[in-house]
Amino acid sequence: MKAISAKATAGFNIGSKMIAADNSGAKIVKIVSVKRGKGRKGRQQQAKIADWVKVSVKSGNPEMKGKVFDAVLIRQKKPFRRLNGERISFEDNAVALLKDDKGNPKGTQIKGPIAKEIIERWPQVAKIASTSY
Repeated sequence: MKAISAKATAGFNIGSKMIAADNSGAKIVKIVSVKRGKGRKGRQQQAKIADWVKVSVKSGNPEMKGKVFDAVLIRQKKPFRRLNGERISFEDNAVALLKDDKGNPKGTQIKGPIAKEIIERWPQVAKIASTSY
């Protein structure tokens, strides 16, 4: 996984609920684990912008409810710092669901903006986004 050009602040714990911003059929998801996450022994994992996470669908399509998918964090409320000194935060926390390990998105469009760091790490997800900040 490629590094992002930001000093990202960890904004999500395991169990955090957030919006699925794509049109895959899920509405609200819960973080189950962080894939390829770094951490200290005995400490709970945390996720930040552009991280790859496992999520469980809490509401949405009845056939998707309760299933576990891979996802990418595309927006976070907690401010994070870019290398040029500006701090970025969004109005909500959101994810985009993935259909495979290569990073291909499950949906065909993303509602709302995505962070510029997503474009660097996940180019396939960035293709279906409307705007980026």
